Amino acid sequence: MRSIKNISFSVMLCLPCLFGYAQGRVDMRSLLREIVDYNAMARWPAPAYHEIQASSYDRKSLAPGQSGWFANGDASQYIRMEKNGGRTEHVMMEADGPGAIVRFWLTTFKRNGTLRIYFDNQAEPTVTIPAYDLMRNGLGIGQPLLQPHSSYEPKEKGGSTLYLPMPFAKHCKITFEDKDTDDQPRYYQINYRVYNEDAKVKTFSVDQVASAKSLIDSVNEKLRHPGMPSGQKISLSKTIGTEKPLALNLPAGTHAVKQIAIQLKDISTQADKLMVAIKFDGRRTVYCPLGDFMGSGKGGKPIESWYRSVTKDGNIDLRWVMPYRKSASITLVNTSSEDMPVTLTAVTENWKWDSHSLYFHADWKEGHDIPVRKEEKDNPIEWNFNTIKGRGMFMGDTFAVDNLMHTWYGEGDQKYWVDGNIFPSEYGTGTEDYYNTSWAPVVLYQTPFANAPRADNSDSFGANTFTRTRNLDRVPFHNNFKYDLEMLGWQNGEINASAVTYWYGDIAQKTKANSTRKNNKR
Repeated sequence: MRSIKNISFSVMLCLPCLFGYAQGRVDMRSLLREIVDYNAMARWPAPAYHEIQASSYDRKSLAPGQSGWFANGDASQYIRMEKNGGRTEHVMMEADGPGAIVRFWLTTFKRNGTLRIYFDNQAEPTVTIPAYDLMRNGLGIGQPLLQPHSSYEPKEKGGSTLYLPMPFAKHCKITFEDKDTDDQPRYYQINYRVYNEDAKVKTFSVDQVASAKSLIDSVNEKLRHPGMPSGQKISLSKTIGTEKPLALNLPAGTHAVKQIAIQLKDISTQADKLMVAIKFDGRRTVYCPLGDFMGSGKGGKPIESWYRSVTKDGNIDLRWVMPYRKSASITLVNTSSEDMPVTLTAVTENWKWDSHSLYFHADWKEGHDIPVRKEEKDNPIEWNFNTIKGRGMFMGDTFAVDNLMHTWYGEGDQKYWVDGNIFPSEYGTGTEDYYNTSWAPVVLYQTPFANAPRADNSDSFGANTFTRTRNLDRVPFHNNFKYDLEMLGWQNGEINASAVTYWYGDIAQKTKANSTRKNNKR
């Protein structure tokens, strides 16, 4: 067992109990290839790892039920300060390796200062960024591996998110030397992996970025244009009436779904009225409204992401890989009183099933009149997106909100509990931060791994949809996983909401997500 320095607390990990599958070498190139490998997401990772997030969450939050658990001063919180070469540096993240940085999000107003990333206990940083701004890293990475936030302004307010993987063999430390003297708010989230001690990891260097330019360019291009998979195509067109489903049975035997395509005549009205049900090997693992399932939320708004595409013309593509051993079916159920002409297509390929293989799941729940509170003294709650028992891999979510207030509802932090840990593996800094943007946005944006396909009003009143999916930052769990979101906002009020959680896991798992629709109300 090793101690892992994560923010201001220690998470006790039983790393030797991680599955001991064959260990492959990890380096920046292998991780870049993994980002665009759909098949890899449907398999338990090898080498195995534990996912952790370091963040600037309010350090008054110590434990559930204690004062400060809903504290919201999430800026400029660090592990410690230290002197390096006469400089005062704030330590943002520190971990023993082998491991890898897989997502780096930050935001502020003024950006004066210097970010430094140290590897393997070296006295000098490997990466030096002359600002609190990942866009100024000087590595020439390009989008979408490096993304400005929707609020980004080159000189002042806004942040950025970096997905360039940075592995390390022994140790990693990230610091910030602050050169603003007026208490600028520094927010950050750094997601990283910690591998088994015997994992073979090559430490990141700047020279590797230059030599891998063609690979980086290729990954960026694939993320922008996912393309269509090859394989056996099966399709069915039908006008479906009330409670008369369209059912597509897939080829028998061991296969994997590579794509699901749906064409609708009027997506703005039909996406909310169609329920998607998917069965693998006799067990239903997906049951969601189509709009929520696709990340569009209410109204079936356009989305362009790595796993999902929706156009305003009603063309829908889903690119999660979904393996099965014997049988699978996809069913669309019309819950409206109007007939719907629908075309449903699936593309499958052969799949070699082994102990790494996992089934795809999507759990949906909805809530009405969920209380949002301004401060801890107002008795806020945590809304549970899902609680899962068994082995699996959390892959992201869609959060569709009907905001009943004329003000921002998303001050709450995400909290992931994994395998009985004593403190969340991820403790966030705000709802919009989790979805790769910042500063309470009410604007549309599209990126491969995070999107806001709907934002009706500038004050966030009405319908808002956020969605985020995960690749290198996906979260493995062996026994259980819980995802809670604090219900905090700028004033006391209420929202209606629905949430879909995407994950891979064994077939017989149980969840607490509520997948029932009541009177077709949303």
